Amino acid sequence: MKPTLYVLAAGMGSRYGGLKQLDGVGPQGQTIMDYSIYDALQAGFGKVVFVIRHDFEADFREKILSKYEGHVPVEVVFQSVDALPEGFSVPADRTKSWGTNHAVLMGAEAIKEPFTVINADDFYGRDAFNVMARQLMSLPADSKGKYCMVAFQLGNTMTENGSVSRGVCAVDGAGKLTDVVEHTAISYDADHNITFTGEDGKPAHLDADTPVSMNFWGFTPDYFDYSAREFVKFLSKYGDKPKSEFFIPSVVDKLIKGGEATVDVLTTTSRWFGVTYPEDRPTVVANLKALHDAGVYPNKLF
Repeated sequence: MKPTLYVLAAGMGSRYGGLKQLDGVGPQGQTIMDYSIYDALQAGFGKVVFVIRHDFEADFREKILSKYEGHVPVEVVFQSVDALPEGFSVPADRTKSWGTNHAVLMGAEAIKEPFTVINADDFYGRDAFNVMARQLMSLPADSKGKYCMVAFQLGNTMTENGSVSRGVCAVDGAGKLTDVVEHTAISYDADHNITFTGEDGKPAHLDADTPVSMNFWGFTPDYFDYSAREFVKFLSKYGDKPKSEFFIPSVVDKLIKGGEATVDVLTTTSRWFGVTYPEDRPTVVANLKALHDAGVYPNKLF
């Protein structure tokens, strides 16, 4: 069965200053999503599902979805702050969404096959999609709790223009994920070493080859059931906190440590890049032009 590509496209790029999903950064105005979808189709994915917000649906359909007609089946689902399980309501002071794993939950009715979750505004590279597709298509039918992720080397995910947040991964000798911890404010110091602020409030270093999660996950449909269960627990504990978020790594971590799932950590030669800050845009534009010039991508993707 061909896997589905599930694209998280509901978030606003607050640090970037606009909707990164709709920004044309390729030589002919291609968005970063266009490259992800092109690479996914080349790797063997069979369908694309987008999760977006209702407030930019018209723009999204006009500028994004129309170009894929005739190339791949596409569906759209919606994330909204009031999409909650029975018995819960939105706190009066809640304005932001409930996070990435809440966005994943919105795809439960549209996805019935193994699927890959990606961010809309991250460039992952051809090899990453090939590695993921091979893994998902090798799973026995009706597999449950056998998930995977593509890990990137931290040094290949940095920006010179500010700090980033990354899920730092611990991997055992069998290549299984044992732990994933979200570190914030990761940046280069004056000597170009990679640093972050530790729990003690002091600077700590990370090696450039540290494996990190860039939200490139591979799941089977049972993950929706686990997510629904964990979301209820999350809301019961944190639902009254206006900035609390229900993240994918936190759910995965609980399933691993509870013995309900395993996660194979897949390696890739791909180099990630993306637009976290406005100053990152020229580098992304130059990188994509270089890939076109080298023949990795045709002039027209769709």
